[in-house]
Amino acid sequence: MAEERKRITETVGTGAKKIVTLYHPKTWQEKGLMWVMGLMIVTYFVIVTVLLFWWDYEPDQFDVVQNAQELASSNGEQVVVGYTTTATLIKAAETLLQKSGGYLSNDIAPPGVLMDNVPAWEFGVLVQVRDLARSLRNDISRSQSQSVEDIDLSQAEPQFSFQNDRWILPSSEGEYQKGIDSLYKYLHRLAGTENQNTQFYARADNLRDWLAIIEKRLGSLSQRLSASVGQVRVNTDLAGDASASQSTTAAAEVVVKTPWLEIDDIFWEARGTTWALIHFLEAIEHDFSEVLKKKAALPSLRQIIRELNSTQSTVWSPMVLNGGGFSIVTNYSLVMANYISRANAAVIDLRSLLQQG
Repeated sequence: MAEERKRITETVGTGAKKIVTLYHPKTWQEKGLMWVMGLMIVTYFVIVTVLLFWWDYEPDQFDVVQNAQELASSNGEQVVVGYTTTATLIKAAETLLQKSGGYLSNDIAPPGVLMDNVPAWEFGVLVQVRDLARSLRNDISRSQSQSVEDIDLSQAEPQFSFQNDRWILPSSEGEYQKGIDSLYKYLHRLAGTENQNTQFYARADNLRDWLAIIEKRLGSLSQRLSASVGQVRVNTDLAGDASASQSTTAAAEVVVKTPWLEIDDIFWEARGTTWALIHFLEAIEHDFSEVLKKKAALPSLRQIIRELNSTQSTVWSPMVLNGGGFSIVTNYSLVMANYISRANAAVIDLRSLLQQG
C-alpha cells in the first residue's frame, strides 16, 4: 500500500512539473521579450494620456491689429482697408490646423479619436470661417450684384466648405490649406495699390448682410443650449404672416429638448463660434470704423464683443454640467445661452442702426 502511494505521488509530481515547464518561459530571451512588450504597452498608454491632456485646450485669443501689422511688415505691404479682416480670417483658419495637436476632427487614432471637446470647438470656428469667406466672396469684395467676383475668393470659399471629418485623400486639412493659400493671394493683391480690380468695400450694406448670418447662427446656438432643460413652446413658425403655409402640419405646441449626450458638444461648439466671432468683430471694428462712427454704432459693436468675451471664461469643471432648471447643479449651457442671447440682441440692434440713414 505504501509503495503504491509513493508511485502515485511521483506520477502526479512529474505531470505537474511538465505542466509548469510547458507554460513557463524556458529561456531568459523569452522573459526579456515579455518585459519589453509590457514596457512598450505601458509607454504607449502614458504617451496617449499625456497627449490627451496636452491637446485638450483652446488656443488663446490674439490681437487682430497686431497680427495684421506683423503680417504686412513681413511681406513689405501696407495695411489697407480690409487687410485686418482678411488677415484675421487667415489667422483663424490657420489656428485650426496649427494649434497643439493640429486638426483633430478627422483623427482616426488615439488620442484624437478619443476627444470630443476640441473637435466640437473646431467645428464652431470652421462655421464662422465659412460664413465670413462666403460674405467676402459674394458681398464685401464686390461693388454690386453685377460685378465680377474675385478669382481667389471664389476658390477659397468652397475649400472651407469641404467636409470637416475626412482623413483620407483629399483630407480636410489639405482642402482648408488650399483655401488659406487662396486667401493669402487675395490679401497680397489687396495690399497692392496697382491692383484696382481687387477691392474690399467697407460699406454699411455689406456689414449688414454678414451680421444677418451671425444673427441666425447665434440664435440657433442660443436655442440649442437653452433646450438642455427641456421646454414646451408655442409653435411660432408661421407667426406674423396670415397667408403663410408650410409643407407639413405641426402641433400648436412643441417639446424642445437637446439630448444630454449632445449638449456637451453644443457647448464647445458655442465656445469655438464665439472665439472666432470675437476676432472677426474686432477686425470689423478696425476696417469699418468710418461707417460705424457715422452710424453711431461703435458702442453697439463693442457691447457685442464684451458679451462674447464672457463666453470665454475658464471652465473649471472637468465636464460640462447641466442641472434641471433651478437645481443644485450649475447649468453651464444656460449660462452660455444667456451670454449668446444678449450678444444676439445686440447684433439685431446693430443691424438696425446700420440700416438707418
